[in-house]
Amino acid sequence: MKLLVGLGNPGAKYAGHRHNIGFMALDRIASDHGFPAWKGKHQGSIAEGRFGSERAVLLKPETFMNNSGQSVQAAMRFYKLDPADVIVLHDEIDLAPGKVKFKTGGGHAGHNGLRSIHAHIGPDYGRIRLGVGHPGHKDRVPSYVLHDFAKADQNWLDDVLRGVSDGAPWLAADDPAKFMNAVALRVNPPRSGKGTKGDKEQTAGETGTSAASEPPAPEPGIDPRSAMQKLMDRFR
Repeated sequence: MKLLVGLGNPGAKYAGHRHNIGFMALDRIASDHGFPAWKGKHQGSIAEGRFGSERAVLLKPETFMNNSGQSVQAAMRFYKLDPADVIVLHDEIDLAPGKVKFKTGGGHAGHNGLRSIHAHIGPDYGRIRLGVGHPGHKDRVPSYVLHDFAKADQNWLDDVLRGVSDGAPWLAADDPAKFMNAVALRVNPPRSGKGTKGDKEQTAGETGTSAASEPPAPEPGIDPRSAMQKLMDRFR
């Protein structure tokens, strides 16, 4: 069983904040996959359900961000889970808006929610890093993440949340590669009529063009005509 933890702050005034993208992701997962109503437990809100044969628990800690680890630890003890069974979805200022990455272990990079989880269960859990962008200076970070997403963000945000929801069954099945593929199909869908051979593999949310999409232009100063074409052109 997996414990999927979305980070955020409880209360209506925080609901649209960038810091609450983890809560938003779990709400979309619960809605799309028919999980039962949220209930208060383990210092948070939980919803228990299944993705096919895979059982999962969704947890939104309500201890406020800086004490998220208390709720996560309480849920782990109740369900008798190890850190490897935990996947945390959180905002990531070091990724551009719309980018998504998966990692296991490592540092908390100054994120207060992750810092608290590290202190309570250690670093060996999975993380879904949901890019929200950086305000440009570290002094502006607190006000940036504790502010609503802009209207211009809504399209990519919806794609990311849908992609995370599409891929959630793969998280429960412990297959992060297929989860990332599901996200990429939403965030950066393949273009119709374009071949995929030779395309460079990308992080979900990145954009790019294939070198094979257009024929190369001839080098300057070089006549691209064949000898036969040159001879025919002389008699036109």
